[in-house]
Amino acid sequence: MMKTPKLLPWFARKAGVSEERATVLWRKAVRQATADTGWVGNAEYWGEAMSNFLRLLEEEQTTFCAPRMTPYIRSQNRLWRLPLIALELMVSVSNRTTRDHWTNRRAA
Repeated sequence: MMKTPKLLPWFARKAGVSEERATVLWRKAVRQATADTGWVGNAEYWGEAMSNFLRLLEEEQTTFCAPRMTPYIRSQNRLWRLPLIALELMVSVSNRTTRDHWTNRRAA
């Protein structure tokens, strides 16, 4: 039986696929790497296997029906923070103006 990479569960979670499906994709990537390189076990072979595996995971990810929500959540988070950022800038400018005013007044 072929060993899978130790990071396979992490790659599976990151791509949103089950570990079983990731194992199937890994085996497919290894078979493709063997056909492409003609070697087994050298650095070129493992690099090809990993790049095939990542490509297969990405293709698997695009077949999901669920939309990716992360970009929408990030943009909403930025929109919610805009008033706070504006308030922080106003307070900063106000503090600097006040400090400069009192510094110039003492010097005069």
